Amino acid sequence: MRVLFIGGTGIISTACTQLAAQRGIDLTLATRGRRTAGLPAGVKTLTLDMDDAPGAAQALAVQAFDVVVDWIAFTPAQIERDLNLFRGRTGQYVFISSASVYQKPPGHYLITESTPLANLYWQYARDKIACEDRLMRAYREEDFPVTIVRPSLTYGETQITLAVNSWAKSYTAVDRMRQGRKVIVPGEGSSLWVITHNTDFAKGLVGLLGNPQAIGHAFHITTDEVMTWDQFYRIVGAAAGVEPQLVHIPSDFIGACLPDKLGGLKGDKAVSVVFDNSKIKRFVPGYCATVPFAEGIRRTLAWFDADPARRQIDADANAQWDKLIAAYEQGATAAARLFQG
Repeated sequence: MRVLFIGGTGIISTACTQLAAQRGIDLTLATRGRRTAGLPAGVKTLTLDMDDAPGAAQALAVQAFDVVVDWIAFTPAQIERDLNLFRGRTGQYVFISSASVYQKPPGHYLITESTPLANLYWQYARDKIACEDRLMRAYREEDFPVTIVRPSLTYGETQITLAVNSWAKSYTAVDRMRQGRKVIVPGEGSSLWVITHNTDFAKGLVGLLGNPQAIGHAFHITTDEVMTWDQFYRIVGAAAGVEPQLVHIPSDFIGACLPDKLGGLKGDKAVSVVFDNSKIKRFVPGYCATVPFAEGIRRTLAWFDADPARRQIDADANAQWDKLIAAYEQGATAAARLFQG
């Protein structure tokens, strides 16, 4: 089976690349060539810029793939480009969407693939919904062989995932914990969430590749381990060898001070999510997430601790968080004085 990954070197896709190679899939990564060191043996690369549609068409003109997976399409315009590139040229097109597309807040606590797609708060999620809508129209009207996959928050050895952290320099939150500085948890820390290890996600994704029964369907792929944000933060602290100093700040307050963070909170991480993974288990027999968060985050911290160069700190994020915490605590103190007086 010949498979093309558009992307393939990110947190999630790296694990899928490794598993696909282990299973003997003939895999090619189409990337800009910036992060191709250390790829598994046998994985080929194709250097191109998908945003250069004519150039991409020329580079792909002599290529044929049984499956195409686009990891880096975020807008309907990019989907239109892919439709033009791959109509009649692949047996399956897998679009990597996002579990943030589901109704927020959910009307029912258990999220299935039939949960409505609606997100009033986050443009990223609305764009992914629009992409899904266009692809499903192509499936209905022209039999375009689409499969939609919706990851939720996923991590690996190089990424520390928390509700409030720096994505580019994710060691920042752990550094604060180790220094005894406060870390921010949205709300009361009691919202339920799932954080999936990238190797577990890979088992589901790779199991769908080349599966004709998956065409026309959407799947989320997550762990079944559900915990509160407070629990996640404390497990990270335990892996780091400290008791984290948590400060709970309402999402609306965070959004009032840092408007660019509101969508990712109210449209995603501040809302309880519990996923029913029955569908992926039906289509990929034997699928089961087996990496508990406590074990996976220990591996992650070991990776960071193995090399000081990996422990990069986001100074701008630190300054923002300190300012936010001070504003919230000063406001709470002022409010208490007002009512006590």
